[in-house]
Formats: sequence, C-alpha cells, structure tokens
Amino acid sequence: MKRMLVDSPVSRLGYLYAHLIGLVWGSIWSTGQVQRRNGLWVFTGMPSWTFGRGGSCVGGCYLTRSNVSEDILEHEAIHKRQWQRYGMLFPVLYFFAGRNPLHNRFEIEAGLEKGGYLRPARRRRTARE
Repeated sequence: MKRMLVDSPVSRLGYLYAHLIGLVWGSIWSTGQVQRRNGLWVFTGMPSWTFGRGGSCVGGCYLTRSNVSEDILEHEAIHKRQWQRYGMLFPVLYFFAGRNPLHNRFEIEAGLEKGGYLRPARRRRTARE
C-alpha cells in the first residue's frame, strides 16, 4: 500500500492537483510579484489570511506576503519535494505531525533554521582563534 501512495503515480497526481490549487489561489490573491525561484512559483503580496505562518507551500507554489529570503526558499523547496513524495496525503500527515514546528518532522526535515523557526547556530571560537 505504501508504494502506491508514496513516490508513485498516485502521489504525483496529488502533487499536480495541489500545485494547480496553489496556482489558482496565488493568481487570485497575489498583489505582488510572481516569479519562479528555486523551482517554486513564488506568489508575493498575498493577504495574511490566505496562507499560514510566514508563508505556505501548496504543491510547487509558495504563497507569502514578502517572506522570500534564499533560506526560506530553500526550506520551501523541500516542502515542494514532500508534496511530490506524499501527494494529497501530505496535508493529512502534516496535520498529524502537529503545529509546533520544533516537533513537526516535515519542518525539521525542511530545516528549522532556514525556515526561520530557530536562530542560526553561532560558530564557537576555538582556543586557536
């Protein structure tokens, strides 16, 4: 059963469906620049109620008001890959992983620092420096 739902034609169809929803949603509500970056369609100028937290990845679309740093886009590109892997199962799995990003396995996999959930670790000085 897992093979049929994960990294399969079924999950690919789910990803394409979510991607279409993201394109439509972004096209309707985006008032800012729309561009292709890091393999994502990035829709800016979105009203805050149209996405979660600082932005949301739906399929291969990233929806945000203005949160488009390189780190964030790398983080969101991993969410795109998660959509491709799990298809429409992804939002269900994400929901059950919990809203706390520090415990959500999908946020951890995408990188908590790059996602803005943790401050970057400071480099420790060694005795030689």
